[in-house]
Amino acid sequence: MAKKSEGPEISRVSRPRLYEQLVAQLLDFIAAAELGPGDLLPAERDLAERLGVSRATLAQALVALEVLGVIDVQHGTGAVLVYRPNVPAVIKGLREHRSRLPEIVEARSTLEVKLAELAAARRTDQDMRAIDAAIDAMAEEVAAGSKGARGDELFHQAVTAAAHSAVLGQLMAFIAEMILETRLESLGQPGRPEQSIASHRKIADAIRAQDAKGAAAAMMAHIDMVSDVELLK
Repeated sequence: MAKKSEGPEISRVSRPRLYEQLVAQLLDFIAAAELGPGDLLPAERDLAERLGVSRATLAQALVALEVLGVIDVQHGTGAVLVYRPNVPAVIKGLREHRSRLPEIVEARSTLEVKLAELAAARRTDQDMRAIDAAIDAMAEEVAAGSKGARGDELFHQAVTAAAHSAVLGQLMAFIAEMILETRLESLGQPGRPEQSIASHRKIADAIRAQDAKGAAAAMMAHIDMVSDVELLK
């Protein structure tokens, strides 16, 4: 008896992740409210209530939209709409961003660990002042209520400069835009800005002590920590 054909295989439809569903809801809300570029979104508490989600969950979706450039989250003002995209385009962008994250983390763990090691061996007193100033700048930002993204960027730039490696510096500049994606994503995690500052201080202490192995280990631990983001779960 001939075996009954089972027919062609049908690929399973992937279930949208929670943040994708919430992003779609946010964009629907923006369209229904007829918000345009430059308009301010409602406060997080109000928006979370309207959407029926926790503020923590909403914050993750807002970070995703900020990474994609759809909104600009300004301290003291709130989330400002930059442009109104369609839902499919944003979801596609989110999925592409998520697929890039592991490779960005891989690149950072390769380059920045070596840069921290070299910085410990080659740093000057002026380099240390720049590193310390960057940590102070981030601490001031966070104390004022922001994520500290600018201070975080300054810190990693200062460590790169302290390594005195032109080629590695050029490579870091090349992936700077991609690192910005992971920076915004990471600093949007609850408590992460404060954890990053503490992590930066450990790296700085090792560089100050000219402990190359310690600096490399501290930077690796830092990258592991900042790479723990919701989009990779």
